[in-house]
Amino acid sequence: MKKNIRRSIYACVLICLFSAIISCEKDFTDIGSKVISNTKFDTSTFFAEVTAKNSPVEKVISDNITVEPGQYLLGVFASDDYEKIEASIVSQITISDDLKLVDDTYDSDTTVVTTVDAVYLKLPYQSTLDSINSYGPDYQLDSIIGDQTKAFNLNVYRSDTYINFYNPLDPTKVNTFFSNDVFEKTGTALNEQIDYQFIPNKNDTILIIDRFLHDNTVYTQDTIKVTSGTSTVPLPFARIALDKAKFKELFLDKYESTEFESQQAFNDYFRGIIIEATGNEGSLVSFNFSNSITNLNPSIEVYYTNTVLKDDGATVIDTIQKNDSFLLRGYRVNTFNMEDKVYPTNDEIIIQGTAGSEAEINLFGSDNDANGIADQIEELRLNNWLINDATLTFYINQDKETSAAPYNLYLYKYDDSQSTPVSSQVLDAITATNTNGINGGLVLDDDGNKEKYTFNITDYIASILNGDSDYSPTLKIKAFNLTDSPTTLTDTIIQNYNWNPRAVTLFNESSSDGDKKATLKISYSEKK
Repeated sequence: MKKNIRRSIYACVLICLFSAIISCEKDFTDIGSKVISNTKFDTSTFFAEVTAKNSPVEKVISDNITVEPGQYLLGVFASDDYEKIEASIVSQITISDDLKLVDDTYDSDTTVVTTVDAVYLKLPYQSTLDSINSYGPDYQLDSIIGDQTKAFNLNVYRSDTYINFYNPLDPTKVNTFFSNDVFEKTGTALNEQIDYQFIPNKNDTILIIDRFLHDNTVYTQDTIKVTSGTSTVPLPFARIALDKAKFKELFLDKYESTEFESQQAFNDYFRGIIIEATGNEGSLVSFNFSNSITNLNPSIEVYYTNTVLKDDGATVIDTIQKNDSFLLRGYRVNTFNMEDKVYPTNDEIIIQGTAGSEAEINLFGSDNDANGIADQIEELRLNNWLINDATLTFYINQDKETSAAPYNLYLYKYDDSQSTPVSSQVLDAITATNTNGINGGLVLDDDGNKEKYTFNITDYIASILNGDSDYSPTLKIKAFNLTDSPTTLTDTIIQNYNWNPRAVTLFNESSSDGDKKATLKISYSEKK
């Protein structure tokens, strides 16, 4: 009897569930991407209030103690529309163990004379091989913005500022260096040609080095190439000749002294180099300092010859060719010398990476009753809308320079109500299936021109309008940095990193911009 009652109950439940499913199918005939289209709901669009203004950036964290950027900028980016950037690199140098000027011992009736053949700073480019023809490989240099036909001034100095891992003022804390930090120099420039005129050159794939005897006569030549892995195809690399006499005095003559007995001793003696870029024109080059192939990392290369002579000082017994490589490793800082710029108060918003400018965005207008919630939000909540889609769009001012426009911009929350401002992720960065929604990608128009950036913030807007959250701080837009995107569901805080130097001019919400003005478009459904 009990079994029959249970069966009857189960049957009733199944019938009810089946009926509910049929009923739902009748009511919701088309559900996709949160959009409801059926006979019981109307779908419409609403444009919410948006205001935007410029938010200049004073400095950004730019060391590899806090986080390793991998990429470091060197050069000059100059444009009438944006802040000029002079990007320089400060780096410690790694030495090998047991460096010796002369490896072998010789008879007492011989003399060894060391001649420095060449010293140069090696900076391998990031490049793409287009083809190999009868003249050799043809490359496209990557990660460069600005005018590659114009030179900037490059000088190399010995740094007199020690890069500490721990904060000297509070040794319990890890140190932090910023893009506007000043590094003291000691001595004069170390490069052979002062104010070396640096122009990126994809054809710089081979370097010929003369090898000298004790009397400065050339006895042979070395052909220097930079290759990747097992490939024999030479890669393009910049080479800046350094002063041979200075490096003999600073390096070779001290190989077996206390200054070179350990890495720590060397760091105390030679605190690093400053690769300084200055000028009013040129290009900005990104170099990879964290390549898995050691040969592709920046370094100082020293080539020298030991000539073994008889006591007469003229008879050559032997010549030993040597090359010592000093990688630019250890602690590094990228410095950005940026001009002061008065940002417009018109309808233009300038986005520029590094220590340039961001956009400060306010959605839904003012809070006139001072209850912490924008008045327009309170009004819209009364509608009980189902939010299907919400997109924030900013159009590019195509009359300004767009050659260096960022491929992506990034939208985040900025709360400065406390003593320490907090930057955090918009909800969609965590919840959306495609987290690139807030990583506003560059959109081209039908003619291939750079037209706009669109941010999908559906979950963020829905959480505000349905009352799940009253937290609606100022939003900011910045040039996208690889460290911006969250890596986990709990990774909600954004750090102040940015080594993306690209720049673009956007229109704000001014009505004079017509259909190019900034918009927050909300698509919603409501019961009829």
